[in-house]
Amino acid sequence: MRKSELSKTFRLKHVLTLWVALCSTTALAQQGYSIKGSAADTASFNKMFNSTVYVLNARDSVIQQYTYTDGGGTFVVKSLPSGKFILLVTYPDYADYAETFTLDTANPLHDFGKINMQPRSRLLQEVLIKGKVTAIKIKGDTTEFNAKAYVIQPNDKVEDLLRQLPGLQIDRNGKITANGETVTKVLLDGEEFFGDDPKLITRNIRADMVDKIQLYDKKSDQATFTGIDDGVKTKTINVKLREDKNKGMFGKLEAGAGNPDLYEGQALYNHFKPGERYAAYATAATTGKVSIGQGDNNRIGAASNVVQVGDVMIVPAGVADEQDGFNGTYNGRGFPTARTGGIHYDAKWNTNKDILNANYKVGYLDVNGQNKVTTDRALPSATLHSNTNKSFDNSAFRQKLDGSYTFSPDTISNLKITADGTLKYADTKSNYFTTTSRDGMLLNQNTQSQSSHDDIRIFNMSTFYTRKLKEGRTFSWAVSTLYNNNKTSGYQNSALDFYNASGAKDSTTHIDQYKTTNLSVALVSSNITYTQPLSKAIALVFNYGIGINNSHANRNTFRLSPSGRYDQPDSVYSNNYQFNQLTNQVGSVLSYHPGKSVINVGTRLYVVDFKQHNLNNGSIFRRDFLNWAPQLNYSLRISQAQNVSVNYYGSTIQPTIDQVQPVRVNDDPLNVILGNPVLQPSFSHRMNVRYRGSGGLGGIFITLSGMYGFNPNAIVNTVNTSSTGKTTVLYTNLQGATPNNYSFSGNLSFNIKPLKMNVEMELDASGDKGYSYSNNVLVTSTSNNYSGYVQLRKSKVKTYDLSFVIGPTYTLSNFSLQNQNNNAGGLYSDAWAQVYLPGKFIIFTSYNYNYRGATQSFEAQSRFIWNASLSQTFLKNEALKLSLAVNDLLNQNAILNRNITATSITQSSYSSIRRYFFLSLSWDFSKFGPTTQKQ
Repeated sequence: MRKSELSKTFRLKHVLTLWVALCSTTALAQQGYSIKGSAADTASFNKMFNSTVYVLNARDSVIQQYTYTDGGGTFVVKSLPSGKFILLVTYPDYADYAETFTLDTANPLHDFGKINMQPRSRLLQEVLIKGKVTAIKIKGDTTEFNAKAYVIQPNDKVEDLLRQLPGLQIDRNGKITANGETVTKVLLDGEEFFGDDPKLITRNIRADMVDKIQLYDKKSDQATFTGIDDGVKTKTINVKLREDKNKGMFGKLEAGAGNPDLYEGQALYNHFKPGERYAAYATAATTGKVSIGQGDNNRIGAASNVVQVGDVMIVPAGVADEQDGFNGTYNGRGFPTARTGGIHYDAKWNTNKDILNANYKVGYLDVNGQNKVTTDRALPSATLHSNTNKSFDNSAFRQKLDGSYTFSPDTISNLKITADGTLKYADTKSNYFTTTSRDGMLLNQNTQSQSSHDDIRIFNMSTFYTRKLKEGRTFSWAVSTLYNNNKTSGYQNSALDFYNASGAKDSTTHIDQYKTTNLSVALVSSNITYTQPLSKAIALVFNYGIGINNSHANRNTFRLSPSGRYDQPDSVYSNNYQFNQLTNQVGSVLSYHPGKSVINVGTRLYVVDFKQHNLNNGSIFRRDFLNWAPQLNYSLRISQAQNVSVNYYGSTIQPTIDQVQPVRVNDDPLNVILGNPVLQPSFSHRMNVRYRGSGGLGGIFITLSGMYGFNPNAIVNTVNTSSTGKTTVLYTNLQGATPNNYSFSGNLSFNIKPLKMNVEMELDASGDKGYSYSNNVLVTSTSNNYSGYVQLRKSKVKTYDLSFVIGPTYTLSNFSLQNQNNNAGGLYSDAWAQVYLPGKFIIFTSYNYNYRGATQSFEAQSRFIWNASLSQTFLKNEALKLSLAVNDLLNQNAILNRNITATSITQSSYSSIRRYFFLSLSWDFSKFGPTTQKQ
C-alpha cells in the first residue's frame, strides 16, 4: 500500500481514528468486525490525531504500528505481506468508510487516493433510518438515566427532569425520594456543589445542560477504595453535564411580590470551564420556598448532641434539654422570613492530580406561628385528655465554610483532606398553655414560657490516605477530628396547677429560672485498613480503629431572688460533668468474587470504655461494653441490565447515658425521665433484598426491594402516670417479646409507544410491631400501611407537559390499650398541566389532593391544594418570563398532623401560608462555548 490520502475536510484539529486490520475478510466477519488491540503511538501522533493506527494478525495481536508521516493528512503504511485486507476509516458524526484490497507480487502497492467521508445526517435523510436513545442503563449498583430520552421544556431545571424519572418523587419542598428512600446528597459531575444542599443543584442547574442522571448508594471513601462494602451508604444522585455545556456562564435573576406582604427574590451566577467552576447565589423570601440547607442543619444537630465512632453513638449526658435551640429549618409550619447566600469554587489541575472544592454559605431564617395539640393518652384504667396551645417565634443565623483538597502524586496513592467550620446563633421564644382532664374532670393546667439563645461553633477535619501496594494489596489510613462548643442561655417560667376530685385547685408548682449551659466536645478517631488478596477471586480486609472523646458539660440553674435578680443557684437542676470515652475497634471482612457474583462476610468488634465524672460532687460513673457488628452481603449481576443484592447487618445498641443516668431537667414538670443503671444493650438485625432490571422496546424499568428487621432485648419505655396526670418514664429491657418491622416496595415503569406516554406504577407496604409498659402493663402496638400509585406522563417540547398521579392508601392498626377502630383508607392524587399557547403564553395548573377516611378517633380529613399561573415569555430564546400566579386557590393549606401510638392519639395543627396571588419576573441568561446567546 503506497499511501492513503484523506480529504481536506480532516484537518489537524479533528479527531481521526484509522484501523488497518491484517486478517481475512471471512475471519473478520466471524468476529463481527470487532477489531481489538492497543498500541502506544508516538507523542506527535497522539497530539495531532488522538488516535491509534496498528495492524492486527488473525489472532488479534499487534504486529506493527504506524505513525503520522506528514502535515497534509496523509498516511503511509509499509511492509505489509501479501494477502487480503480491509481498510476501515471512522470519524465522529460521519459514516464509516470500509474498502477491501489485495496485495501480491504483481500488485505490491495500493493507492486509495482521496477518501470522502459522508456525514451521517445526510445518510439518515436519504435512507430515513431512525434510532431511539436508550433511556435507562444499569451499571453495577448505578442506575443511569439518559437525559436525551426525556422531554426538556425551555428553561427547565434539573428538578423538572427528575420528576420524569421512574422511581423518583419530589415533594413541594424539593425533598427527593427514590423508591421510598430519601436522597440526601446531589452531586454535580461527582463533586459537591455548594455543600450538601440538594436544592441548589436541582432548582438552579438548567436541565438542557444535563447528559446523564445517575442514581446509586454512595459508599464510604473506604468502601469505594477497597471495593468491599462496610455498610455505610448514602442515597445519592449525580448530575453529569454535557461536555458542550461545561464551558460558559449561566444564571438567573428573579423577583416577585404578592399579598399580604409576601416577596421572593433570587440571583444566581455560574461560570464553568474545563477544570474550573465558580458560582454565587443570594435569595430572600417570605413565601417559604427558601430556607437554610437541611443537610447542614442535620450535621449541626448531630455535632451538637451526638458524635459517632464507627457504629458507636456517643451521647454526652446533660446535652439534650429544654434549651435545645431552633435548628434553622422550615417545614411549612408557621410564617417564615429567609435570607441566604453563598459562593462556590472548584478546580482541577496538574492533569487532575490536584482537586480543590470550596464553599461558603450564610443564612438567616425566622419562623413564627401558632400550634394546637390535642392528645388522648390511654392508661390501663382510664384515658387522659390534654389540650395545648402554643405560640412560637424562632430565628437562626448561620455561616459555614467547607472545603476539600485531593492530591494524587501518582497512580497508586491518593490523599484527601476535608475541613469545615460553622458559626450558628439561634433564638427561640415560646409560650404554652396546657390542660389535662380525665372523664371531663380537670386534673391540671400549666402555663409556661421559654426563651433561649444558642451560640454554636463547630469545626471538623479529616484526612484519608490510600495506597495500592504490589500484587493487589492496599493500605489506607483515615483520621478525623471534631470540635464543638455550644453555649446556651435562657429563661424558663412555669405555673403548674393541680386540682382535686371536687374540681378545686389543690396545689401549684412555680418555676422561674435562668439557665446557662456550656457544652464542648472534642473527638479524635483513626482507622487503618489493609487488604490482602488470597487469590484472583478472594480478598481479606483487616481494619483497626481507635476513638477518643473528651467532652465537658456545665449547666447552671439560677432562681429568682427577692432582689429581682437570678442569683440563687439551684443545685438540683445544675451539674458539671466531664466525659471521657475510649473506643477500640477491630474488624475483618472476607470478599469472594466468583464471576458475576460478589460475597462479603465479616464482623467488627467495638470495645468501649466510658467514664463520667460529676465535678460538683466528685461521683464517677463508669461503663465498659462490647459492640458487635456482623455483616453479610451478596450481589449478582445477572446481565448488563439486571442485578440483585441481598444484605444483612447486625449491630449492638447500647443504652445512651441519658437512659442510664439522665441529668435532671424541669422543662416539662408533667413528664419526668428516670435513669436505669442496670439497663442492658439490645441487638438489631436488619436484612435487605433488592432487584433492578431494565430493557425492552417499551423502555421497561423495574425495581423490587424489601427489608425486615427485629430487635431482641429491646430497650423500651416504662411509663407510669399518677392520678394527677404526672408521668414518669423509666427505660427497661423487654423480656419475652421482640419488636420487628418490615417494608416492601415495587416500581414498574414502561412506555406506551402508540400514545407516546410514560406509565409508572408502584406498590408499597410497611409495618411494625412494638411494645412498651404503661403502669406496669405490657402494651402491644401493631401497624401495617399499604399504598400504591399510577402515574401517567406525556410531554411534547413547547406544546404541552402533562402528569397525573393517583393512588390509594390503607392503614391497619391495633393497640392493646385502645378499643377504638382506627383502621382507615385514603386517597392521594397529584397532577399538573403546562400548555404552550400562541404569543409565547404559558398556562400552568396543578393540584395536590389528600383524603383520609374517618375512624373512631378522627373525623374524615381532606385537603385540596390548587395552584395556577399564567406566564408570557419574551426574547428570542424565551429567557425572560413574566408570571401571575395564585397559590392555594381554594384556601385549604391547613397543616394538620395525626399520630396514633400504643398509648396515645395525637392531633396537631399549625398556622401556615395559605392563599395568595403573586406577580414575578425572571430572566434565565446563558453563554456557552464560543458563541453567545443574546438575551
